[in-house]
Amino acid sequence: MPPYSEQHWAEIESASPAQARRVQDERLREQVAYLASHSTFYRDKIGADVLAGIRGVDDLAGLPFTEKQELRDSLAAHPPLGRHVAAADDEIVQIQASSGTTGSPSYVGLTASDVTTWSELGARALYANGFRPGMRMLHGFGMSKGFVGGLPIVQIAQHMGIVDIPVGAEAGAERLLRVQADQRPQALIGTPHFLAYLASQAPSIVGADARDLGVQVISVGGEPGGGLPTVRENLEALWSATSREMLGGTDIACTYWGECDAAEGMHFLSPDLMVAELIDPDTGDRVDPVEGATGELVYTALARRASPLLRFRTRDHVVVTGTDCRCGRTGYKVRCVGRTDDMLIVRGINLFPSAVKDLVNGLRPDATGEMRIRADFEGHSTQKPLPVVVEYVTGLSGEGQETLRRTVFDRVRSALNVSTAVELVPEGTLKRPDHVKVALVERV
Repeated sequence: MPPYSEQHWAEIESASPAQARRVQDERLREQVAYLASHSTFYRDKIGADVLAGIRGVDDLAGLPFTEKQELRDSLAAHPPLGRHVAAADDEIVQIQASSGTTGSPSYVGLTASDVTTWSELGARALYANGFRPGMRMLHGFGMSKGFVGGLPIVQIAQHMGIVDIPVGAEAGAERLLRVQADQRPQALIGTPHFLAYLASQAPSIVGADARDLGVQVISVGGEPGGGLPTVRENLEALWSATSREMLGGTDIACTYWGECDAAEGMHFLSPDLMVAELIDPDTGDRVDPVEGATGELVYTALARRASPLLRFRTRDHVVVTGTDCRCGRTGYKVRCVGRTDDMLIVRGINLFPSAVKDLVNGLRPDATGEMRIRADFEGHSTQKPLPVVVEYVTGLSGEGQETLRRTVFDRVRSALNVSTAVELVPEGTLKRPDHVKVALVERV
């Protein structure tokens, strides 16, 4: 399938807000009619009459949210795909699974048309990132466990006419780097911290710097931070390539937000295939997505058959970075700063771990950029200084270490208004990322 234009994969990306809303409202009416006739879960939760009364996006505001725990309960009570499955067994062609970090994975069924929708959503995101038909792509996300960064990324690449080399992060740095050196794929995809680690291993494994291995464009996702200036600049310097961020999630689709060449945040690209609401995570009230607004993303899937979701709370916390762009895309732009359920409260101050990571990344060359918050408290709140462990580079003098310790303390206090208890550890102490997402908070 060819792109719509040199700049955009799909025509809807540059539609006026009024045009986009007309299409979205029409698709939403079709979707709720499908739910009313096919979803026992939503008929019981909301009511067929209420569903029939939804005429557009504005009508969603009065409906209850779908919570992650509801889906877990649904899956547990009615295996294998829960009461919220809305397609017949013989229509299901694929089952995806979440990473399952809090217990059993969440399983998501897909029909053939759902697979196509996922691929279209992802194509728009990766095209915005700079991926183009005809490129070869090295697959640096995990390929195992039914993870959405695995097969769905392969299907997105095939949908776009990209040649995927599905090695997967589980194969390890040596295998990935040797494939990169042999095949010279122009595109690279994975989590930001793993791709940085991969680049650091290139000289010892293939005898060359990563920047000399032919990568031109990088797409990062799977964890917050890929759009932070220090993370982006480090990746671009290591690989001598552009690095852009994308965002998705198992329950809705593989990926559906994508950052363009302007590098000012990820665009909402698909009003014809999903509704994205911004809400206040405390009150549940809608927040207008204007520049500077913050909130939690809530999604309603459109054109979805097997596991449709209505007003699903993601817990992804974002800040709106703009509402227009020189690229011509009209969807507002966001930066994901963390998950609302990962947020820490230090002496009454809200803090996302990725913000501390960004500050530590900026302390190279004295620090490696690796850090962890060692939470020695229950829950998400503490009245004590925040324990932060930071790696210093090999060869840094004792005086340099003390300067680094003071700098970490001062920068976090100045930027985030939080006091820290800083512990320095030698380079290589902290576990490096692999195909598992980096956990910036360690419970002790």
